[in-house]
Amino acid sequence: MGSTNDAWMAEARLDQSPRKLQKRVAMAGAACAVFGREGYARASVDTLAAEAGVSTRTLYNHFPGGKAQLFRTVVTWTSGEVKDAQIARLHAVLAPGRPPRPEDLERDLVALARGFVGLMEDYPNHYALVRHIHAEADHVPPEVLQAWRDAGPRPADEALAEAFAGLAEAGLLDLRGDAPLAAAHFMALISHTLTQQSHYGVLPLPPQERERLITGGVAVFVRAYRTP
Repeated sequence: MGSTNDAWMAEARLDQSPRKLQKRVAMAGAACAVFGREGYARASVDTLAAEAGVSTRTLYNHFPGGKAQLFRTVVTWTSGEVKDAQIARLHAVLAPGRPPRPEDLERDLVALARGFVGLMEDYPNHYALVRHIHAEADHVPPEVLQAWRDAGPRPADEALAEAFAGLAEAGLLDLRGDAPLAAAHFMALISHTLTQQSHYGVLPLPPQERERLITGGVAVFVRAYRTP
């Protein structure tokens, strides 16, 4: 369990019995499946309660804010988990302070891209949630959208930008002074087409096609940003 989830669990343990905590975690897990399947707007409180095997009254006892509070809990929880996994994969390939050899740069960036793309298979419910967030942004409470960005995308993007800044300091990349933009370009090149064609992993692409998109995206990034 990642650090964000550890923080969520620590908060949830305050003034709660083990039985109550167990029930709350079970409801959040069931809600993740419902929201991933039906989205925010279509998911009803009755369905969320039925999936968790509790009454609607019990659900409101644990989540007084109803669907909005439960959705925020699920989104921030799973986003934190995926963010922790993404940063772990980032540091496994681009260890801070240990840049790759120039001749290994593209190889290592391909390995990093494979790790990032593989998260869609490892966390299918989360990416189903993300797909619905993008599709239903006008129906999701703004504070929930912000909580999602703060829990996952923003710190993950910052970690990637920091890693690329390290590669620039090592003379491997020329970021033109904008590491966050380079990180955004990297993610767009390795995952945008793939996520669109697979509908965020709902319809996985054949391995050969996935590899073609990953290696092609990294090749374009390296041509654009490698230090001359």
